[in-house]
Formats: sequence, C-alpha cells, structure tokens
Amino acid sequence: MTDTTRPPVDDWQTDFDHTHPDYASRAPEIWDEIRGGGCPVAHSDRFGGTWLPTRHEDVAAIAHDTEHFSSEGVIVSDGRPEGLAPMGYAPPITSDPPFHADARRILLPAFAPRAIERWEPAAREACRELLDELLADGADVVDAATQYAQHIPVRVIAEMLGVPKDDGDRFRGFIHRILEVPGTGTDGVPDEDTLDHYLDQVVEDHRANPRDDLIGHLLDARFDGEPLEDDHIRGSIALLIIAGVDTTWSAIGAGIWHLAQHDDDRHRLLTDPDVGPFAVEELLRFYAPVTMARLVAKEVEVGGQDLQPRDWVLLPFPAANRDPEAFERADEFVIDRERNRHVAFGLGIHRCLGSNLARMELRVAVEEWLARVPEFELADPDAVRWSTGQVRGPRALPVRIL
Repeated sequence: MTDTTRPPVDDWQTDFDHTHPDYASRAPEIWDEIRGGGCPVAHSDRFGGTWLPTRHEDVAAIAHDTEHFSSEGVIVSDGRPEGLAPMGYAPPITSDPPFHADARRILLPAFAPRAIERWEPAAREACRELLDELLADGADVVDAATQYAQHIPVRVIAEMLGVPKDDGDRFRGFIHRILEVPGTGTDGVPDEDTLDHYLDQVVEDHRANPRDDLIGHLLDARFDGEPLEDDHIRGSIALLIIAGVDTTWSAIGAGIWHLAQHDDDRHRLLTDPDVGPFAVEELLRFYAPVTMARLVAKEVEVGGQDLQPRDWVLLPFPAANRDPEAFERADEFVIDRERNRHVAFGLGIHRCLGSNLARMELRVAVEEWLARVPEFELADPDAVRWSTGQVRGPRALPVRIL
C-alpha cells in the first residue's frame, strides 16, 4: 500500500501540502498567511513541483488562460498524466480546446435550470428519509456529515445515472482514493472495487437495458456525427460521480457546521425566507469546497513567479473568494450579501456545468434540515474533521440537537 502519511510542513510559503491534515483544518488562515507574506504565489517541491496562487486576480487569470495552462491534469499527484489530450480522463473537465467545447455541449442540456427542476423532489425525498433515520432513536448527538450530508448528492447522482442508490457507498470509496489521498490509485484494491470496473459494468448494463437517464443520454449522444467513444462515455460518468458528489456534500456539511455556531444566521434563515437565496450564495462563497489544478503548458509568469512546463498549479477558488481585494468584508460571513460574484464554481471555459444542481441540493438540504432540526450546536468542536486534498468539507460533524 502507498504510505499516505505526510511529513510536517515547516513553511507554507515554500513547502505547502494541500493534502496535509493541518491544511484541511486551517486552510483559510494559511491562504491569508501566503497572500500577506509578500509572495502571494507559493511554491512547494512536493508532488514534483506545485504552485499555489492565493489572490483572486491570479486565480482568475490562470482559469481563463488555456494557452499556458492545460486541464489534462486536474488532480495533483506525484505523477503527471501523459498522452491523454485532447479528451483527458474525465471530459469535459480534463479536456483542452477545441475538444472541450463539443464535449461540454453534450452534457449542458442535462444540467440546465429546467432540467435540474426534475430532480428537486428526489433531493427532498432523500433529505427527509435521512432525517427520519437520523432522528428515529432520539439521540441527542448525531453526525451531520456521515448521517446526512454525505448521502444526499450520492442518492441524487445515482438516480440521475440510473444506478442503485446503494452504489453510493462505492462512490465514496472511489472519491476517497482519487481526491483525498491522490496517488494511491488502485494499490491493493481488488479489481472489482475499482472505478474502472464499475464504469464497465454500468455502461454494459445500460447497453443491454436502455433507459432514459444520463448514461442513456451519453450512449445516444453524437460527437462529430459519430457515437461517443467508450472512453468518452466512461470518463463523463466518472466526472459526474467524482465532481458531482464530494463537492456538494462538502458544501452541505460546511453550511451545517456554520449554522451550528452562528445562532443569528440560523434564526434569520428560520424567520426570513427571503434571505434564503442570498444565504446559499454566501455559503458557497465563504465555504467554497473546490480547488482545481492545471498543468503548465508553456513557460509563463504569474504573480512575479516563473512557472515552467509540466509544473502543477493549484487553483484555490476558496482562497480567491476570501481575497479582500475582490470582496468587501471578505473574511466575514454576510448572510444577506447582495453583491456576491463568488467563484465557487470556477471561472472560464471550465466553470462547473453542475452549478444549478449543486445550488439546488445545498438549498434543499439546508431547508429540510432546519425544518426538522431548528436548534442545534456543535457537540465537540475538536471532533470535527475536515477532508484533505482538493475538496474541502467536514467528514466528521457531531452536532447536539437542542
């Protein structure tokens, strides 16, 4: 098995490690330290050379620059992807122009606002079932992450893909290996427990038993007039599982974590329905879960630093959302913030195509939780555990129901 123990970090400016538990627990402070340290683009020799810009200006510039930065690799690991362009492993998020535009176009109709409305009843049903189970034995302390947040997007994505909702347990295993401990790959994992094996199974099943769902949509889709290649179909399903599950449950968990500690915000949501849409956007700004990555394609300067081809570059959209040069009172959660052009869903051609789905699931999850659990607090702040890697959110969240 790969040793995932991370050596200690002595200086976040010159030796950062985004997979270290210390980064997970205090990332906002680390971003502030780097941004205010005179060199807002940090560098580390870890993972073969990685850069971390922390200013909104630099993150936005990189996200829009497809000439100097490639999306062939979006998850930092000890190796680099080779020979996967133009499609990449999980199109369109790992695709570069011009392939990217057509690959994205195939998925866009399924994630348009009207299309996402179809899945709101399923999201509400999932939340209510989970709350019934969570509250059934009258326990005073429950884990809002493992008993609630982590299951909601899993069930919705499973239904959208037309696979059993019990497959959610397998999704979580795939996500942990790929996002939280990058580089472990399939070391020691039986073939039947790998994501590749799972994708083979579900595609074969859908070919044998056609139905009206997202996988059926991909099987029917055309690229340049031809059916999609199997790697394209499998990669797109992998994208929906990896990017559509962990990111949203992290946002939901962070929202509950915030409300457990801020009575004023919680009571405002309970008594003022009009503030709901603003609160959802502020939760997304303040607790944006996703940091993407790019590979440097051509030598380029960012923030006074010279980046070399094949260097990794992290794009911490959460750090950009807390840049005081881009947002007033950037370090404060303002529940009714009206001007809120946050970048929780990224920027440029790779802006998250699932943003409508994520917003819906976050809104529904918070509404349903507060309807059943209006008064609660953290049971033990020291027992809250945040995920490591490029998606940040609570993985253990014990709350006391009052």
